[in-house]
Amino acid sequence: MPLMTPTEARHLLGDLFRTAVSAADPRHRMIQHLPSRPRNGRTVVIGAGKASAQMAAVLEDIWSGDLTGVVVTRYGYACPTKSVKILEAAHPVPDEAGISAARALKTAIADLDADDLVIALISGGGSALLPDPPEGLRLEDEIAVARSLLASGAPISAMNTIRKQLSGTKGGRLAALTKARVVSLIISDIPGDVPALVASGPTIPDTSTLADALDAIEQFKIDLPPNVLAFLKRVSPEAPYPDDPVFARNEVHLIASARQSLEAAAEMAKARGIEAVILSDAIEGEAKEVAKVHAAIAREIALRNRPFSKPVLLLSGGETTVTLDSGSDGRGGRNTEFALQFAISTQGLNIACLAADTDGIDGSEENAGAFSFGESVARLRKLGLNPRKILSRHDSFAAFEALDDLLISGPTGTNVNDFRAVLIL
Repeated sequence: MPLMTPTEARHLLGDLFRTAVSAADPRHRMIQHLPSRPRNGRTVVIGAGKASAQMAAVLEDIWSGDLTGVVVTRYGYACPTKSVKILEAAHPVPDEAGISAARALKTAIADLDADDLVIALISGGGSALLPDPPEGLRLEDEIAVARSLLASGAPISAMNTIRKQLSGTKGGRLAALTKARVVSLIISDIPGDVPALVASGPTIPDTSTLADALDAIEQFKIDLPPNVLAFLKRVSPEAPYPDDPVFARNEVHLIASARQSLEAAAEMAKARGIEAVILSDAIEGEAKEVAKVHAAIAREIALRNRPFSKPVLLLSGGETTVTLDSGSDGRGGRNTEFALQFAISTQGLNIACLAADTDGIDGSEENAGAFSFGESVARLRKLGLNPRKILSRHDSFAAFEALDDLLISGPTGTNVNDFRAVLIL
């Protein structure tokens, strides 16, 4: 096929992202997983996550019967609904609105009985949106824990193993509060798609233990406040286990995942005449290091036409991390950090890359991610910017803002984590 200009490559990569997001749209995925209506009881909806509002709106459209309930999503992610109340709270660091939301969800299901049905709409981001510190801890402690976890570079599975031991809702505790049957519909942002780890599993218990949480704290050198550590070691009651009878009638359905989104993007690329290879849907690790590995594969293809023949598209998903240095004040999310390291590692080659978060927000800025090209580093230097220094400050947002190569999609209504597309021409 003829070589693409950077503009053409950017358009293709953007189309691939939109295809991946569409494949995880709850409107396309939910209907096949709906539970049967209760014969005599009520149906109550609860939910938490960046996609929970859109999931609630879809459920209202396709459910044949009455619904009430409440879900919480990130500020700016709400959408119109008819009978399900939408609350908003802070993410990734929790706030008082999240405390109120957790209380509202618990209240919504507290008086239900065995004839009733709870439909739980769970997606990534729910951990921060449902702060519920147990007795002996305060919101300030949960905020400090969130900040320490975010700076630690620990994988999301380790973070959520810790979070579930410091909460009145996580680790299945929310579902354990009701006598009703609970059916959880999950959009997974977890590498490996373990439903109980999404949003720290408010309605789904897992087998991780308090000892596992303490091991993770030690392994990843997570700097928790002394009173939180003391709580874990001396006070914290274990989260319930999956074999607890309270969960016997409950169901769990994974309705969207990174695998499905990557497969949809691969099919779109093939329809346009470009071979596509999915490297993995569960990649974890430091964003810069993951970028170096992707770049090494891309360089081998670009220079030696192996292990795949060009033109070819490499796709991957999962969740990388960024370990922040003390005093770091950069504005880079994990995907923009990946993109900047990738640009440094592939400069001068006919390679284009998009790294973006499928929820529409990478880190705490307004962008979903960023595009990089073989000439990105040269363009930064012409602007008087040093890409390696920018990367060392974790300020990759500033680099791609200067290049006008940020991807800004707005809230997408879903969240299956990182989407990376590398185009070698």
